[in-house]
Amino acid sequence: MLKTALKPRWIAALVLALAVATVFVLLSQWQFSASKSEAPPPTSQTETVRPLTEAFKPGAPMLATEADQMVTFDGRFEPEQQVLVHDRLHEGDKGYWVVTGFTVADAPKLDGEAVMIPVVRGWVADPADATAAPEGDATVVGRLLPSEAPEAEHPVPGQVPTLSVAQLINLWDVPSYSAFVTATDLTVGGEDLGDGTAGTQMRAVVVGAQPQETPVNWMNVFYAVEWVVFAGFAIFLWWRLVADDYRRTLEDQEFAAAEARYQAGQDVGGTQDGAPNGAPRNEVSP
Repeated sequence: MLKTALKPRWIAALVLALAVATVFVLLSQWQFSASKSEAPPPTSQTETVRPLTEAFKPGAPMLATEADQMVTFDGRFEPEQQVLVHDRLHEGDKGYWVVTGFTVADAPKLDGEAVMIPVVRGWVADPADATAAPEGDATVVGRLLPSEAPEAEHPVPGQVPTLSVAQLINLWDVPSYSAFVTATDLTVGGEDLGDGTAGTQMRAVVVGAQPQETPVNWMNVFYAVEWVVFAGFAIFLWWRLVADDYRRTLEDQEFAAAEARYQAGQDVGGTQDGAPNGAPRNEVSP
C-alpha cells in the first residue's frame, strides 16, 4: 500500500488534505477562543466610585472593561424627560423602571449641546406611583451599565419596552451617553436623599457587580469540536481513496495473473504430438 501512497497524484492529494485539515484546525482554535467571554473587571475596580467623566466618554460605544463601574456625577435632572420601562421585576413582582434624563455638568458637549445620561431612579408597581425627579443641583452615585437593545412595538405614551439609549435619544432629541446609570445615592441641594425613594411608592433598583467567573459559550465549543472532526475526515478521505486504489491494483494484478494462467493452460492443453489444436490425429492401424 505504501507504493500506492507514494504515487505522485496521491502525494499531491495528501498535501491538499493536510492543507484543508490545517485550516479546519485553525477554525477550531478560533471557535475555542471565542467560547470564553472576556472576564468582567475585578470588583476592586468596579466598586471604587469614579467620576463619570473619567470613566466613560459621551458618544463612544461602551466596552466590557467600562461596564459595571460605580460612578458619580453632578448636574440636574430634567423632570420633563422621563419614561417608564415596563416588564421589570422587583422581588418577583412585575412593574416599571422610572428613568429620568440627567444633564451632566462637566461632560464634554456634543455638537455644542449639553450631554445627558438616563438615570434609573427606582421601580414602581403602577405607573401612577412614579414621582417627578427632584429639581435643583444634584449629585448622583450609581452603577454604569450598557444600553439595552431597542424593541419594536406599539408604544404606550411615556413608556418604552427596553432601556435603549438610542431610542431615548430620538425620543428626547438630546445627545446622550451610550449607557445608563442605576442610582444608589442621591444628593439634591446639599441634602442627602439616600437612594431617593424615601416617602414615595418607588423602590430602589439594586444591580450588583457581575460574577467574576468567565462564562463559556457551549455553542462555540460544539463548533470547535465539529471543525476537529472535519479535519480528521479530510485525512480519512485521503486514506480511503488510497486504499481503494490499492485494492483495485491488487484486483487488476490477480485478474492479470488468472488470465495468464488460463492462457498458459490453453497453450499447454491445446496441442498434442505436435498437431495444432483442432487438427485430426494420425490413426495407427493395428
